[in-house]
Amino acid sequence: MPFHIVLFQPEIPQNTGNIARTCAATGASLHLVDPLGYSLSDRYLKRAGLDYWPMVDIHEYADDEEFFSKNKGATCYYLTKKAERSYSDITYPDDVYFIFGRESVGLDDNLLRSHRDETLRIPMREGARCLNLSNSVAIIAYEYLRQKGFPHLEKSDHTFDWEEQQ
Repeated sequence: MPFHIVLFQPEIPQNTGNIARTCAATGASLHLVDPLGYSLSDRYLKRAGLDYWPMVDIHEYADDEEFFSKNKGATCYYLTKKAERSYSDITYPDDVYFIFGRESVGLDDNLLRSHRDETLRIPMREGARCLNLSNSVAIIAYEYLRQKGFPHLEKSDHTFDWEEQQ
């Protein structure tokens, strides 16, 4: 039951590193669409991803045209504060791509217009400009997994022993 996190032209290496950790923890594939605002060897990117990088299924594309040509027919949802529907209004299919834009400007308006029915937002308080990109990805990833019953994820890795005597 794969799902995919797609970052269009991400700018901040620490965000991508944190998102890579979320992908490693959830089993999501990470797709990076160039140009990136940093090098994949950036020390901040590596530090934020910690030792999770070997667990990440990562794909890089030269541009959005290459991404869309290699993923023809994919079910995509575009996350933007400009959308009418909330991410929680959707029942997600099994194989889905969640597309996020640059930290500074989000996704291109023309792209959003051409996919209006697939745009989603994370509700926020009036006057709040935006959430951090890595937080947004985590919200969407765990909503997808919640709907699927958290498949393939450990539910009790380090549970507290409630019966243990002090």
